[in-house]
Amino acid sequence: MKELIEAIQNRGVGIGRDVVKVDSFLNHRIDVALATRIGQEIAAAFKDDGVECILTVEASGIAVALTTAQALGNIPVVFAKKGDPRNVSADVYTAQVYSFTHQTSSTIRVDRSYITEGMRVLIVDDFLANGEAIDGLMSILRQARAELVGAAVCVEKGSRRAASACARRASAFSPSPPWMPSAMVRSSCVRRSPGPEKFHPFFK
Repeated sequence: MKELIEAIQNRGVGIGRDVVKVDSFLNHRIDVALATRIGQEIAAAFKDDGVECILTVEASGIAVALTTAQALGNIPVVFAKKGDPRNVSADVYTAQVYSFTHQTSSTIRVDRSYITEGMRVLIVDDFLANGEAIDGLMSILRQARAELVGAAVCVEKGSRRAASACARRASAFSPSPPWMPSAMVRSSCVRRSPGPEKFHPFFK
């Protein structure tokens, strides 16, 4: 997606070799027009997949999850909450995730009534670093016996190792989703499709 690539090139800030700071437009100060376009691009990639719900993790994935949900016809968004908030039911699905950005582990929680068996769910997040967040969200979907439609990520950091690991872990869902070819900083998309595995271009 040209607009996102240009925003990363022109407004992104590299911190050392491991961190790409995009908080001026993506995950702190939100460029609403850009977030809307990203959501439209993700929705176009999954428009024929019968997505019923968007799943993300708090907090920085929520903005793009919302614009994607709007573009898909105002479907619900569920975001996994971190920690042990008092306003979350005790009847929850849980998973342990490690944050590359914050260098900490936390438990994410989703109320069992919000993700139900057989629900067709699309995972959306802002960053892919080590794949832990997506892995945790896939664990929640497995617990719920929901159906993984695919996963869309705005920016992938580093080599293709995280993408490949996510694709391997997603193979627990049938059919297993492919993953696009990778670049050092890029936008990426995992998508389930019938038939043989193949690459699905997403952001170009």
